[in-house]
Amino acid sequence: MNELRTTRNEPRNPAVITKVYDLFLWMLPKLAKFPKDQRYLLAERIENALLDILEILIEAGFTKDKLDLLRKANLKLEKFRFLVRIAKDMHYINLNGYEYQARAVNEIGKMIGGWIRQVNTK
Repeated sequence: MNELRTTRNEPRNPAVITKVYDLFLWMLPKLAKFPKDQRYLLAERIENALLDILEILIEAGFTKDKLDLLRKANLKLEKFRFLVRIAKDMHYINLNGYEYQARAVNEIGKMIGGWIRQVNTK
């Protein structure tokens, strides 16, 4: 019921969008706890990276030319991984939180990769 569809029965709201959305909601309270001097630097960069990924994937769901957008989302996801890794190394995110988001990011990466392969085979 949540899934929007195009006229050709292509999903406009693939599961990867939901995964990114859920990760964003999970990250927000963690980012709010960053030290004040990092809230407007590292936390904001992490938040914006995840929002960018979400927006790019939503756009990809509504356009014919998906491949460039999916590659862009994949690159943004890799940048996001490094930003969160920095936060973990600076002890702004605990190890359990880092492991949770790492698993989520790996799953998102696989889903984007699968979407790319699907687009390439058409």
